[in-house]
Amino acid sequence: MNPSLKFILILILSLAISIKMSLTANCTLIGLALCYLVAKRIPSKRLLVLLLSSLPAALTVFLTLNFFTDQPNTYVALNLSSRIYVYVSLIACLSLTTPASTFARSLEQNLHLPSKFAYGVLAALNLLPQMRDNILRIRAAGMMRGLYLSFWSPVLYFKAILLALNSAENLAWAMQTHGFKEGVSRSTIIAIPLRQKDWLEFASLLIPAMGLIVLFK
Repeated sequence: MNPSLKFILILILSLAISIKMSLTANCTLIGLALCYLVAKRIPSKRLLVLLLSSLPAALTVFLTLNFFTDQPNTYVALNLSSRIYVYVSLIACLSLTTPASTFARSLEQNLHLPSKFAYGVLAALNLLPQMRDNILRIRAAGMMRGLYLSFWSPVLYFKAILLALNSAENLAWAMQTHGFKEGVSRSTIIAIPLRQKDWLEFASLLIPAMGLIVLFK
């Protein structure tokens, strides 16, 4: 399915389950999302990390609503805690199966978002490995001077922000050098088509899912 339509589908379903309380729909969506991820051959270790990382938030919501309120309600607690897994699993269906660069290009071409947004996202993604290496260098340089910079140290992040500002300025100059101008139409290097097949897939998933959310409790 087209990445933009997949994003819209996830957004609609997320809004729907936030309005209608349906534990059956929540569990069904979680199961279908996990089946989709397995079918896409996402590593089981990555799925396990995804589920375990969401457990503290879901468990906190459940315990709070079921044990630490004046009127405990197990159904409401299960419903709201399961929503966290719905959100996580649905977002994973997009983030784990669609490259970020493809998603950014789709937003530009199919949803007509400004090109500076797409290029900004692509630039940020390409700068992430460089920023990670820079942070490691800053920590190594500090340790050579007998200064340990932990990951929550303000000094570390202050230096990282300075490097990010410098990188942003260099990137802006590089984009201008390569002829990038805001508001000017540009040719498409990699086209992300929006086909009739994508719309049919979108409708075939949206209609049953919305029916499930509306009809079942």
